[in-house]
Amino acid sequence: MKKMVWLVLLLSLPAAASTLDQLRAFIRTTHSATADFMQTVLDQQLTTLQRASGTLAFSRPGKFRWQYQTPYPQLIVGDGDKLWLYDRQLKQVTVRKLGQALGSTPAALLAGDGAIEQYFHLKDLGKKGALDWLAATPKQKTGSFASIRLGFRGDMLAVMELHDHFGQTTIIQFHDFRRNPPINPAMFHFTPPPGVDVIGE
Repeated sequence: MKKMVWLVLLLSLPAAASTLDQLRAFIRTTHSATADFMQTVLDQQLTTLQRASGTLAFSRPGKFRWQYQTPYPQLIVGDGDKLWLYDRQLKQVTVRKLGQALGSTPAALLAGDGAIEQYFHLKDLGKKGALDWLAATPKQKTGSFASIRLGFRGDMLAVMELHDHFGQTTIIQFHDFRRNPPINPAMFHFTPPPGVDVIGE
């Protein structure tokens, strides 16, 4: 009798949400965000090649600001139409059409139109440590990354691991992630500073 009671109780418990459900909840409830990030690049032997840090902001669809503060200042802005990359040290700005530049990239996961399953094959990897993990493999093989792993804490994105075609891994850890904060639209506009070289469209 006791076994039957326990079986009924177990069957009545809600099923644990999959990481895919967590991703969908993140997309559904996060229309904009700001965060700090720490970025680490590793080679095939997992030796650290570079560390960087900065801030990000995004507003769907297609608007984002990714700003590196260390070790070198660099700014990447998506204004909904074009992608701007400003390298202050080189005094150079590269500009491309946003649709061509975004595609199956990490920025598409954050700032895209939310149709992630149109661009990525998704696989639930289960729990590892304190995070729930999901693998996202681009359907088109033309992008810079062979695969991306996303680590969630609840329905909040905590880590992105980007694996490129050369065996390098880029780990991005997010801190002070703020969902749907007020963001000045001017953050997603970019005008090349005077005296810089502008390459592209």
